[in-house]
Amino acid sequence: MVIKSVNLEIVCGPTSKLPVTSLPEIAFAGKSNVGKSSLINAMLNRKSLARTSSQPGKTQTINFYNVNESLYFVDLPGYGYAKASIEAQAKWGKMIEKYLTTSRQLRAVFLLIDIRHEPKANDRQMFEWIIANGFTPVIIATKADKISRGALQKNIKIIREGLNAPKNITILPFSSETKSGRDEVWNLINDIINPQIPEQPDPSVPLQQDQIQ
Repeated sequence: MVIKSVNLEIVCGPTSKLPVTSLPEIAFAGKSNVGKSSLINAMLNRKSLARTSSQPGKTQTINFYNVNESLYFVDLPGYGYAKASIEAQAKWGKMIEKYLTTSRQLRAVFLLIDIRHEPKANDRQMFEWIIANGFTPVIIATKADKISRGALQKNIKIIREGLNAPKNITILPFSSETKSGRDEVWNLINDIINPQIPEQPDPSVPLQQDQIQ
């Protein structure tokens, strides 16, 4: 996709009312410091649109990025930040749950997992949580440039087994450094927000013999 305009349009905190938008929404979830902000910047060809930090737990709000006036990228708060208070973690969890259960425009949830590590209990919980809310998550295996090409499929298999994800769950390796996987993610997003409708046969044209079942 050619990125013509991007704007951080809506920021929601724990006490904010979630917006009712008129555009398709693609949400990004993941553990703190898994690379959500870096991925969003890479996807949108921006260097510092979404703030990145070596310190986990920076994203404490739900951020809506308007892309080309045609869809929203929704950056959800990172989970699993050990230094955050139990109260803060509970607030973030409620924000995410409220968004997943109430958004009318949410089309897909992309769950980010660090390709270098086996999924942890909170990753599995989020994966199951997304499914429980009626979505088929897409897994983005981030930081793919940090491992060798030979280890790529092995590590993807570890992620699939760690999440107990069935074969129909898509896992895409991604690197915000090299932009590897960017086109594949965009292609998937385009398919999600612009689903192809199977072409229906023209009723005025007689069916061929091999078309009759």
